[in-house]
Amino acid sequence: METENLVEYGYRRVIITITAILCALLEIVDTTIVNVALNDMRGSLGATLTDVAWVITAYAIANVIIIPMTSWLSQQFGRRNYFAVSIVIFTVASFLCGNASNIWELVIFRFIQGMGGGALLVTAQTIITESYPAEKRGMAQAIYGMGVIVGPTLGPPLGGYLVDNFSWPYIFYINIPIGIIATLLTLTYVRSPKYGEKLKANQVDWWGILFLTAFIGSLQFVLEHGQQDDWFENSTIVVLSIVSFLGLILFIWRELVYKFPIVNLRVLNDSNLKIGVILCFILGFGLYGSTFVIPIYTQAILGWTATDAGLLLIPSSIMTGIMMPIIGKLIQKGIPQTYMVAIGFAIFFGFTFWMYSIMTPDTGSEHMFNPLLLRGIGLGLLFVPITTLSLSSLKGREIGDGAAFTGMMRQLGGSFGIAIITTYIARWSQNHRVDLISNLNGSSLTVQQRIEQLKLGFMSKGYPANEALEKAYKILELSVTKQATVLSYMDVFMFLGILFLACIPIVLFVKTGKGKVDLSNVH
Repeated sequence: METENLVEYGYRRVIITITAILCALLEIVDTTIVNVALNDMRGSLGATLTDVAWVITAYAIANVIIIPMTSWLSQQFGRRNYFAVSIVIFTVASFLCGNASNIWELVIFRFIQGMGGGALLVTAQTIITESYPAEKRGMAQAIYGMGVIVGPTLGPPLGGYLVDNFSWPYIFYINIPIGIIATLLTLTYVRSPKYGEKLKANQVDWWGILFLTAFIGSLQFVLEHGQQDDWFENSTIVVLSIVSFLGLILFIWRELVYKFPIVNLRVLNDSNLKIGVILCFILGFGLYGSTFVIPIYTQAILGWTATDAGLLLIPSSIMTGIMMPIIGKLIQKGIPQTYMVAIGFAIFFGFTFWMYSIMTPDTGSEHMFNPLLLRGIGLGLLFVPITTLSLSSLKGREIGDGAAFTGMMRQLGGSFGIAIITTYIARWSQNHRVDLISNLNGSSLTVQQRIEQLKLGFMSKGYPANEALEKAYKILELSVTKQATVLSYMDVFMFLGILFLACIPIVLFVKTGKGKVDLSNVH
């Protein structure tokens, strides 16, 4: 079936667009909504911090395993059926997560939820792209992008509100009515392209699935648990790193030699997709990395509540949402995406440099408002142009394969970003602490005066002199540790900024023919 037959008009297109965005939002909000509920889960399920981290890890692993397979699974079962079943799996698993009676039940149900959720992202993107005529595809990506960029930011404030006012199972129950509506709308309105012959069970690329699972699953575990398990000092991390590396090599070999591969690697011969995949990885790194660091900084250093920390990111998301249709229009007018991406990277560097310069142990929300708006503008200029550039020279069925690669690399970029950032914060905090302490000279008049001041303060509250002195030293040590942590957060922002700045030359390698992107043969 030619894709033009899948283009929708009028109210049908509006309903299909809303359904697809709802599903993409469901998936992405659920990636971050649990972050603020982990403490309550620990308490009510009697779990350790390491155990509860698996609630995030299991979802992420399932997500990243299923994303590369979505194009193939759509072809096997028909896009509409596959999309509807994915929503049902996600919704049922959400109900089971809310009813879990112990931590490992919750982890298993989160894994199943991730299997359903991973499919929603890429399939939603392909459905939206197909529903719009070629000249409006930039706008279609902009509409989809609003869901993808706003989603990670909506999670923490929504999760904070539900946990503070109800209880943690409600962060899962909230998916159920939306899932039911989305399933009914999908079955009624979404149509599937005809893909030709389906594979028989003995033609399915089972080895490909096994190698992909070994590669991605092990890699995701290493990234999520590396820092807390001290990286390569830990035998599990070493073994899984080897499994991941071998899984990657065997997976690439299998997909290139097998007649019916589960992931079409040959699509990566397209030079625009190659560069787009790298840029998607870096976009994920910056998007999820900054979404991770800012709430931690505001809660751990500034002492904010989870809800306040989550709300801080909302203006940035609204700004991105405002930018999306504007960018879609600019693409339709034929302005080269390479320019937009280069400007987006430069603006994101401006945001990180601004954050670097205002961070202190008592920065106020008013100081962060403008830099975060700048972040929103930068992400808006990056998401749609990178996505449309990546898929710009693909045709037919390859579009679905390309969308799966960009989706996977964005998620992996986020995982790498968070793993590297947590490691750097831990290591750099130690280094800064050592430096700060070496500069604290006990014979310095300023230091002596500060200790004496603190000591007198404690004595005025009724503490004996020796105890007051001990407390004064403790306060000094705490402020040194706090200052060291703030310095490490500043380093993280500078690191992110330099990474984005270094990407500008990569963008210049992208081949662009005419300014408008032709996505007219999507399947």
